[in-house]
Amino acid sequence: MTRILLLGLDPETVDYSDPALPPGMTAEKVRAGIAVALKQFTERGWESEVGFIHPDETAGPEVERQLHSTNYDCVVIGGGVRVPPRNLALLEVVINAVRKAAPGAAIAFNTRPDDSADAAARWVAAGNRAL
Repeated sequence: MTRILLLGLDPETVDYSDPALPPGMTAEKVRAGIAVALKQFTERGWESEVGFIHPDETAGPEVERQLHSTNYDCVVIGGGVRVPPRNLALLEVVINAVRKAAPGAAIAFNTRPDDSADAAARWVAAGNRAL
């Protein structure tokens, strides 16, 4: 069975005033989008989990811990990690932790929480591992 890890910042740790994020985004909207994503993963016949990280020195170790617990086919990295320019170093930490702990997993990027299943599908639904 295909396993997906939806990886992102704990919604309570995001600075929603950052102009790089969509206007009007809130922790509640992120959580609702995650609920949609989890439902869509299930509808596709995939098992999924959500992994929340904090934007600090614990991010890399936490990603590695989560990835060592299960073999994932794809890790979808959320926009809160990668969109704000100030999170560039965090994004690098997260990507390198994924490469280290799950070298066989595809990495995908969503544009918002509720399109995470489409992001994963680009890499796992048809067995694609490269474009």
